[in-house]
Amino acid sequence: MAVKIDSTKGKQVAQLLSRSFNTVGIHGRSDMPEDQRPRGVDLGSLDHILFLTQTVAIDYQRDAPALWDSSRNTFEDPETAYLFDPKALHETPFRKVVSDMQKHGLSKKPTKDTQIWRTVGITFLKKWSGDPRLFIKDCGWDCPTVLVRLKRDTHLYNVAMVPDYPFLRGDKIGPLWLRMLRDNAGISGLRALDKVPIPVDIHVARATLSLGVVNGKFSGKLIDLFSLIREAWFESVRGLEVKGRPMIALDVDEPLWHLSKYGCSYRDGSTGICRRKKGCEVRDFCTNGKIKIDKGQVELDT
Repeated sequence: MAVKIDSTKGKQVAQLLSRSFNTVGIHGRSDMPEDQRPRGVDLGSLDHILFLTQTVAIDYQRDAPALWDSSRNTFEDPETAYLFDPKALHETPFRKVVSDMQKHGLSKKPTKDTQIWRTVGITFLKKWSGDPRLFIKDCGWDCPTVLVRLKRDTHLYNVAMVPDYPFLRGDKIGPLWLRMLRDNAGISGLRALDKVPIPVDIHVARATLSLGVVNGKFSGKLIDLFSLIREAWFESVRGLEVKGRPMIALDVDEPLWHLSKYGCSYRDGSTGICRRKKGCEVRDFCTNGKIKIDKGQVELDT
C-alpha cells in the first residue's frame, strides 16, 4: 500500500474548513441531519439523549437526512414514541416493535434494526436505569474508556455472551455518538475528547482523499484506508486551535462530511474534475488524480 499522510496540508485544510464551517458554512451549509430535535424535546434532556443514542445506533448503510427525519417523525407520533422509552420498549413484543419501526421508515432492515434498537435500549434500562449518562459517569466521563466499554461490555443471553451495545460500539458510531453528545446534547463533562478518532464513513474518507491529506496509489477496500485516515486527522489538528481551545479530530468531522456530500461527491472519479469546485471553500487544496469509489472499493492514484 503506497499511501501516505500529508499532515502539513492537513493542518492548512483543517483551519480553513473549521473557519468556513463556523461562518459561511461548507458549500453554504452547516446544518447536520441530527441537529433538529423532535418537537417538545428540550436540549440535553434525557429524551434528547435517548433520541440521539437510539438513532445513531442504526446509522449504518443509510441516507443520514432520511434516517433522522424518520426518527423525528417516529418520536413525534404518539403511537410510536414509546420506542425511545427503554422501559416501554422492553415491555413491548418484538413483533410490534418491528412493525412500529417501519411506520415512518425508521427501519430499513426490520429484524436487524429492531434487534439493535431493542438491545441498546434494554441494556440502558437494565444496567443504567434507562439513562446513558449513568453509563458515561461509570466510565469516569473519560471518552477512551467509553469507547473501550462499548466494545467490551456484554450480557448473558441463553448460553451466549451478547454485546451490550451492538453497532453503537463500532469504530464509526462510537466516536460519532460522543461527538453528538458534545455538540448536540451539550454534555460538557466529557474528558479526553482529543483521544477520540474521527468517525470515518464514506463522506469523511472521500473528502480526505479528494484533499490529498491521504494520497498515493491504492486499489482495494475503502475500509482498509480508514485507520490511516483517522491517524491523518489526529496528526493534522495537533497544535491548532478553534474557539479558544485546542482543536481535536472530531472538530473536522462535520466540515468534512459537508465537503463530501455537497462537493466531492460531484467529482469525476477517473478525471478528477469536480462540478462543485468553483464555489468550494477549499478548492485550492483539491488534489489531482483518480479517486474512484464504488461499492466499498476504491481506486486511488493521486
